[in-house]
Amino acid sequence: MTTTETAPSGTGVEEVHILWTSEGMSCDGDTVSVTAASLPSLEDIVLGAIPGLPKVHLHNKVLAYETGDDFMEVFHRAARGELDHPFVLVVEGSIPNENINGEGYWTSMGNDPDTGEPRPLNDWLNLLAPQAYAVVAIGTCATYGGIHAMAGNPTGCMGLADYLGWDFRSAGGLPIVNVPGCPVQPDNFMETLTWLLHQAAGLAPTIPLDEQLRPTWLFGKTVHEGCDRAAYYEQGDFAKDYNSPKCQVKIGCWGPVVNCNVTKRGWMDGVGGCPNVGGICIGCTMPGFPDKFMPFMDEPPGGSVSSGLLSSTYGPLVRSLRSITNRTANHEPKWRHNRAELTSGYAPRWTGR
Repeated sequence: MTTTETAPSGTGVEEVHILWTSEGMSCDGDTVSVTAASLPSLEDIVLGAIPGLPKVHLHNKVLAYETGDDFMEVFHRAARGELDHPFVLVVEGSIPNENINGEGYWTSMGNDPDTGEPRPLNDWLNLLAPQAYAVVAIGTCATYGGIHAMAGNPTGCMGLADYLGWDFRSAGGLPIVNVPGCPVQPDNFMETLTWLLHQAAGLAPTIPLDEQLRPTWLFGKTVHEGCDRAAYYEQGDFAKDYNSPKCQVKIGCWGPVVNCNVTKRGWMDGVGGCPNVGGICIGCTMPGFPDKFMPFMDEPPGGSVSSGLLSSTYGPLVRSLRSITNRTANHEPKWRHNRAELTSGYAPRWTGR
């Protein structure tokens, strides 16, 4: 497990810029998702409602009042090393390979002040990432390449760690922090950002990350371990279609092997989450997504073996034993009265006639 224990726990900063670019290959879905966060909300962070956090200046094109050159100015200042406060760089979208772009470029943000030509995202990353206190990849496209990095894509897209290097360290001594999801679960990202801001303020230890640079407390368990359908798997009771409340492994759910907490956390205010509402897990938080999880509706490899064994032996036995226990526990204990029937002494005055 990668924990970055040697990194400084915080610098005691009082103000922080968040430079958020969604100019990677993406749909801006992660930005849209984060607007639904509540633990904490984006408004809580920006308005200073959480004790101990530095004052935050958020720069995100979807949420900004500024447009055009006015919006781009803070990015240009950061690239020149002229910002008055440290900044956290949030990257949304996968990183294209500009070495195979032919005569153009795959994606850009604003114009280069010196040439007037569009400045590719890769140039922004080269300029900003080494100066950032922390670099956060939001969503599966930015973390591991996602949809745009699937086999056959002509852009040569990759995740941020593949571009900057898995041994990259920010100015704050931190590796890239990956918060995957397609889109990201909103509270997962906001909780991670809150940790980093507390760490920048000197009020939190170094954020713990796993080998895939994900926060360990968010991605340390599988979908299956938190799923409210898991007991059906245990007793070999499987759904045959998407209308069933039973375990969905046989109709394509990858929950037993996918690291994600959405079944326990839900999607918004604890409500929702793919298997919780009848959707199969397609592995969207995983580095191998989507190639290693396709076709999505087929039973996962090994699913037929494990579910077959459960269905034929262990599952029916567990179901029968539980049905016996259920029947016996569904009656009041006889020791609650010492006569053939319960007599409480209650004598109604009125008989109803």
